[in-house]
Amino acid sequence: MEHTVPNRMHPLLAIAAFSLTLVSLVGAASILGLLPNSQAKGSVAPDMAAPTAQISQPVTAQAQPPQPQPQPRQVVEHRTVVHHTYAPARQASRDDDQPRVVQAPVQRAPAPQNSAVGIGLGAVVGGLLGNQVGDGRGRTLATIAGAMGGAYAGNEIAKRNQQQQ
Repeated sequence: MEHTVPNRMHPLLAIAAFSLTLVSLVGAASILGLLPNSQAKGSVAPDMAAPTAQISQPVTAQAQPPQPQPQPRQVVEHRTVVHHTYAPARQASRDDDQPRVVQAPVQRAPAPQNSAVGIGLGAVVGGLLGNQVGDGRGRTLATIAGAMGGAYAGNEIAKRNQQQQ
């Protein structure tokens, strides 16, 4: 009697591999600044320096001097100051009888760059979705096509996020 080993991977192992990959990609995207950050102001933790309640003490014959209360913390905001400098005006001469047209330089936004994280994440998701289609050689082709399409879509999404910032 022969014992055959199944060719399939255990589903829990596949789920663990997928979740590890997903967490790694989200961490990489966070480090690269591709995920939005919270712009909340203020502190989440309560201020520990402020007294919460007065504790009543028994009255004694000696009067104790009142203890000074700690000052509450003040929030300090830093603002950036921009100083503009302008070119000095030219002195008009006799040759300048006709008005001149001066065009301001056109400032164009930099072209968005390809994103390795967007390409990688899109390729993984597209490959996983393509692997669910077909059987045999068709599944292999669908996986490859899904990975390429996902890489393209992930790159385009990353470019749009760069343009918005």
